Amino acid sequence: GASGRVVPIGRPSANNQAYVLDAHGQPTPCGVPGELHLAGIGLARGYLGRAELTAEKFVPNPFSPEPGARMYKTGDVARWMHDGQLEFLGRVDQQVKIRGFRIELGEIETLLGEYPGVRQAAVLATEDAHGQPRLVAYLGIDQAPTLEAIREFLRERLPEYMLPAAVVSLEELPRTSIGKLDRRALPLPDTSRPELRQTYVAPVTETERQVAQIWAEVLGLERVGIHDNFFDLGGDSLLATQVVSRIRQRFEVELALRQLFEEPTVARLAAAIEHSATQPSPMIERADRDAELPLSFSQERLWFLDQLEPNNAFYNL
Repeated sequence: GASGRVVPIGRPSANNQAYVLDAHGQPTPCGVPGELHLAGIGLARGYLGRAELTAEKFVPNPFSPEPGARMYKTGDVARWMHDGQLEFLGRVDQQVKIRGFRIELGEIETLLGEYPGVRQAAVLATEDAHGQPRLVAYLGIDQAPTLEAIREFLRERLPEYMLPAAVVSLEELPRTSIGKLDRRALPLPDTSRPELRQTYVAPVTETERQVAQIWAEVLGLERVGIHDNFFDLGGDSLLATQVVSRIRQRFEVELALRQLFEEPTVARLAAAIEHSATQPSPMIERADRDAELPLSFSQERLWFLDQLEPNNAFYNL
């Protein structure tokens, strides 16, 4: 997994079986990762003098017709290849959960190893400045690709929640004395500003300065340029909702979440905020227009309901 290269581990030998199972104990389709389980005549009886560990690792085999048959949970993450061989992806203890999604770090490492020029790859789940989990990719490479290029490469192959928020380029990934990847020695990513294709351009207007500050706070960065892409900086849909909420509080404008996806730079978002600020609220216009009319309670109630959508919880007052 640390090298990022495909590691085929062959096929089960005669009278032995291999199962790749998902979290519910069901076999996974070809190409889908799962935990490797082994069974057959070569299976050991258990761990000597360790009954608890034996019960944890040697589990009933529901795929065998023999009563009392068991299989061994290897703790390895693997998947079946189209040629019938097994591909090793990493260890189960490399599985992490981010925003409710279970992620196989070894799967991301394998894909990164396919990127041109990448000799080694490792992915860690770390925490951002707000204690939220995020993925960081470490690459052993001669010439560092931009974060944009890596994300674009992975975006074509992985869902959004599996994309690394930061990429750290190293000449060599750290190793232990026996040659294994030393994950504890991997450096923390630079939080000043991720490596992007755009050069840094400082905010000019007050709106740009405040939007850049909000982005920096939410993303845990020291500075943000006005042409930086929110999602290339490590932003995602969850952080986008925080940005929209803070903009609403600070500027007192109603900004739709989709606008951040459509205007993912500080400059464009600031322009959208300034445009929204010049547009009067329809409700305020209606209130101003009717302010001179004496309203009865029923009229006030009808006016209030008129502002609500039909599916609003208050509609049937």
